Amino acid sequence: MIINRYDPDALHEAFGIDMSSVEGLGVGAGWGRVAPGRSSDSHHHDETELFVVVAGSGEFVAGTQRFAAEPGTVALFEPFESHVLHNTGSTDLVFLTQYWRDAERAMASARSTARKSFGDRPVFVFSTPPTPNGDLHLGHLSGPYLGADAYVRFQRMNGTRAWHLTGSDDYQSYVLGAARDEGRDPAGTAAHHSAEIAGTLRLMDIEPDQYTVTSTDPRYPDGLREYFSRLVASGEVTPTTGEGLFDADGGQYLYEVDVTGTCPHCAAGTGGNLCEECGEPNVVSDLKDPRSALSPAAPRRAPVTRLSLPLHEFADAVRAHHGQGRVPARLAELAHRLFTRPALDIPLTHPSTWGVTPAEDTTDGQVIWVWPEMAYGFLHGIQALGERDGEDWRALDPGPDWKIVHFFGYDNSFYHSVLYPVLYQLAFPRWAPDIDYHVNEFYLLEGEKFSTSRRHAVWGKEILGPDSVDAVRYFLARTRPEGERTDFRRAVYDAVLRDTLIGTWQEWLNDLGRRVDTHHGGTAPDAGNWTPEHSAFLGRLGNRLAALTAALGPDGFSLRQAAAELDGIAQDAAAFGRRQALLAGNREWHDENRTAVALELAAARLLATAATPLMPRFASRLATALGLPRPETWPHTVELLPPGGPVGLTSAVFFRPSPEAPAAN
Repeated sequence: MIINRYDPDALHEAFGIDMSSVEGLGVGAGWGRVAPGRSSDSHHHDETELFVVVAGSGEFVAGTQRFAAEPGTVALFEPFESHVLHNTGSTDLVFLTQYWRDAERAMASARSTARKSFGDRPVFVFSTPPTPNGDLHLGHLSGPYLGADAYVRFQRMNGTRAWHLTGSDDYQSYVLGAARDEGRDPAGTAAHHSAEIAGTLRLMDIEPDQYTVTSTDPRYPDGLREYFSRLVASGEVTPTTGEGLFDADGGQYLYEVDVTGTCPHCAAGTGGNLCEECGEPNVVSDLKDPRSALSPAAPRRAPVTRLSLPLHEFADAVRAHHGQGRVPARLAELAHRLFTRPALDIPLTHPSTWGVTPAEDTTDGQVIWVWPEMAYGFLHGIQALGERDGEDWRALDPGPDWKIVHFFGYDNSFYHSVLYPVLYQLAFPRWAPDIDYHVNEFYLLEGEKFSTSRRHAVWGKEILGPDSVDAVRYFLARTRPEGERTDFRRAVYDAVLRDTLIGTWQEWLNDLGRRVDTHHGGTAPDAGNWTPEHSAFLGRLGNRLAALTAALGPDGFSLRQAAAELDGIAQDAAAFGRRQALLAGNREWHDENRTAVALELAAARLLATAATPLMPRFASRLATALGLPRPETWPHTVELLPPGGPVGLTSAVFFRPSPEAPAAN
């Protein structure tokens, strides 16, 4: 017999509350106490956990769902299911917990699509608004824009209310630099390049649901000022005098586009305010060997007063935020590195003539820095989207059920995953933003960074067209810089188009069509007798579907893996077809032959549906050739084609060689 009683003197701090252990029960167990007004930390673990509430009152919070917690309540949480226990009463909330490991249950939960479903929550997927100082090249397209587009397409196929939002980040200082170079005013420069960017996205079959142009939206400045005034009203954003850099000849204040130097943290070459190599911010005056872009003389130093945020005081808040959603280790490591600094004071305004001036009169001649501005811009986009769709979404009153997903390059990581969560906490103290982060590294061109100034770039409009868009999307997905820098090489792209998409996918589909025409009158045969090879191939297709579902899902999202699995379907089916074709036309094996062909058609059907998020035009054309409507629902299993339906694969053309590509030997 084991007797154990709740003893408040045996409690110690754990998970943000007070806990003690109960030994000898055969599973992990303990007493817990949540003081009035307190909550346990949100956490996820592989154990199954059971709670029994014995005193007090409160609520369990699982995602956006809330359940009463009162004496007699029993709650069980599956592995990896986030949960919080909050005390809403005036006395201690006391509970007994038991937790245990069950490998099969944990695996089932890890694979569960239901657990990862967003339910009825609105899901706002943002790709970083591009700077309108030039058009988009493949380095841009391979990262946030293709990622967000495929993510939203997959979520919609699974019934999620998801939207892709981006826009034109007009008030970037880099627009001023482009305006000087092009001999235009900043507004005209932004308008020109914003239109070019939107056109390139359309060529890529990326059409965001909301495209905010910050300098032309009439309500944007006032909304931004009100948001920024909330930051100032928090008492954390205050006028702070520090050292700034100024051009020695003209006296202009230098930041971002107008100054370069050596990063004080990693010693790489960098521009003002952020280092693309290490991802860490600088305050310009700490650059080593700074150089002005406006004159050859060394910049001079002088004091300047700006509205600034002591970001170093919010390390715990950022860490808590990172415990809520999907935060890659790359971002958590950056945050840890930043908060080892003794101080991290970030100016939120800068002297400039281009941008939105704050309502406060303490910053005469200054504008709200475009990066903290962007934090509001995301919310503004949600409100604008809601107004068109009849939803009551308000930028200055974010909803607790909102799910936000950010796609961005590593050079924007500091702003998205460290600065913005703090700004949201200051502006909306009662809002706990639920944000997932998806970050990509640099995409190189022939081994070097894309460079507009050196004309080392492949622009979207150079390669995108109705006949190439699916091939470009597939290749960018296949080589997407996820967790490491990857490379676009034109010769490799041409080889993949020639050997994989045309030489394997299309050749297999055309050959399958010829066999259907020859042996089954151009219609899909019904399956007959099954051999062990047939059932094994069906199982392999099921494994591919499961892997694709995981690769496009919110936790393990990877376009590289998704592209590999799509190719796996085609490669597996082509190999299976070659083996089974040895008996094609053999009357003794007619029933087995029609099963083999029916399975190949099932593979083609799966390819058409599963390729939709990555290659929507190809998917639609393939579905049409199979006599099916355009795929709109994600498959949960592998299905045979309905027997007797027409199959038009024989002469179907899904991919064409690049016009300038060399012919195969």
